[in-house]
Amino acid sequence: MRLTNYSDYALRSLIYLAVKPEPSILANISDIAHSYGISKSHLTKIIHQLGQLGYIESVRGKNGGIRLARAPKDINLGVLIKQIEPDFDLVECFATPVNSGDRHPRSTGLPITLIDEEVDKSIGCVISPVCQLKGVFFEALTAFVNVLERYTLADVITNEDELATFLFRS
Repeated sequence: MRLTNYSDYALRSLIYLAVKPEPSILANISDIAHSYGISKSHLTKIIHQLGQLGYIESVRGKNGGIRLARAPKDINLGVLIKQIEPDFDLVECFATPVNSGDRHPRSTGLPITLIDEEVDKSIGCVISPVCQLKGVFFEALTAFVNVLERYTLADVITNEDELATFLFRS
């Protein structure tokens, strides 16, 4: 399992906003991009989605910028990753559901399901209808997300001063 750079940058952006030394002063995307050495244009899309999801608040105008819209203790890492990670399909017999009601009963909220082999005969693997490996992968992915759900942004910024030292160098 590997998370995309999109998820990585989203988490980094939230960390940046959470440890900013002067919370009353708004941050901007350029500062975040510069601190991490990442693309501003790519980060713009991420910040926009984080705003739509209610993690970041944008303030327009001359002195505008962005800030956290929630307290770090209220930002669950597992929930965030499930909202922004585009693909949890570890193997071809996993499928992203079309709507939230289409989840596999064992998924514990994962944004994936196991494909019903009786319905979808287009699976490329010849053993897919009887394969037990997909169940192992599904269990592993569920465990991965369950661990993330035990942590909040506050849990990963307990070394706030050290993080700020690296992020806000002059």
